[in-house]
Amino acid sequence: MNHLVASYLEPDNLGAWGTYLEQVDRVTPYLGPLSRWVETLKRPKRTLIVDVPIELDNGTIAHYEGYRVHHNLSRGPGKGGVRYHPNVTLSEVMALSAWMSIKTAVVNVPFGGAKGGIRVDPKSLSLGELERMTRRFTSEINMMIGPQKDIPAPDVNTNEQIMAWMMDTYSVNQGHTATGVVTGKPISLGGSLGRRDATGRGVFVVAKEAYADMGFDITQATVAIQGLGNVGGEAARLFDRAGAKIVAIQDHSATLYNPSGFNVTELLKHVALTHEIKGFNGESISAESFWSTPCDVLIPAALESQISKVNANAIQAKLIVEGANGPTTPEADDILQERGIIVVPDVIANAGGVTVSYFEWVQDFSSFFWTEEEINQRLDKIMIDAFRGIVSVAKTHNVSLRTATFIVGCERILKARQLRGLYP
Repeated sequence: MNHLVASYLEPDNLGAWGTYLEQVDRVTPYLGPLSRWVETLKRPKRTLIVDVPIELDNGTIAHYEGYRVHHNLSRGPGKGGVRYHPNVTLSEVMALSAWMSIKTAVVNVPFGGAKGGIRVDPKSLSLGELERMTRRFTSEINMMIGPQKDIPAPDVNTNEQIMAWMMDTYSVNQGHTATGVVTGKPISLGGSLGRRDATGRGVFVVAKEAYADMGFDITQATVAIQGLGNVGGEAARLFDRAGAKIVAIQDHSATLYNPSGFNVTELLKHVALTHEIKGFNGESISAESFWSTPCDVLIPAALESQISKVNANAIQAKLIVEGANGPTTPEADDILQERGIIVVPDVIANAGGVTVSYFEWVQDFSSFFWTEEEINQRLDKIMIDAFRGIVSVAKTHNVSLRTATFIVGCERILKARQLRGLYP
């Protein structure tokens, strides 16, 4: 364990950061001379912990803990979302920032990795309280963000409105409108067409490519999806449109099974109305049974560490495509590989969001905006090209897709670090 981890975190509770460190250790033997720089990947460039005090509607003062982490900026400004969740921890935000570094390098967009969050249950706040918290948080991390420094985006429990408040707060403090400080904004404030659906679209595009590479037809596939938010919902819609059947779904409220396939159009209407799948038609099964549901493709699109050594042996899918960040532990990875189950890792599978965030950033700088058709065409090409490159590396080294993805991402980051050198 490096001293930075020891000083920041409890040694026995490394969480997501511990998972990331193990992933880096596993890829180090394949980095050749660049392994001299590998410690760079194990240390965030800078970490900020802030107090976020706000006045609640009842007149009392509440304090929330917020984070912004820059993992690596060797290839460009930081890029990464902001999440509002009661379980946000420093370990989680550090790991998410590191995975963003790998992710942007894998799809070869000129960003580094960053991430942020506030430990809060946003459902407990009124709209006014949510706005005050967002603006205070933005002011507290003001010195770390900027169009050429670090560009936040939506993540768990954050959305276009929160990005609009962040952009406005930063702009007021700068004295001019700076649309490029965040991505995932409303279209009317410089947002990009296709951004909201980009991560889910990328998951589908990569899943289709991977399934074809295995010799199967996606139109005949049965699919199980955990999480029906922006990522899982859009992936479900595209799988359904392609002819695949969604046979199992799970969120915080319920786990449902329908071997004949759900009516995805009606399902997504239900989720949009109720914000949960509970109450929709289907056989209600236990949460644990979701993992053993017969299916061809499994899409974990919720939170970290969902697939572990506890349930990895129960999975029946041929292919797992990670819509969430870090949903599979290293122990589970080993079990799945032994069982011959292909895993397309998060750092390529869900990179559609950051790719279209890059498109949004470029469009904001040029003040020239592309059509949704152009966005989707460019996104599909980048995702397919990146995935094919990873498959090639996996075959060359006879390694898993995750290891191959980390080889590609780590090589690009460390090459940039090596070429830039150390100053002073």
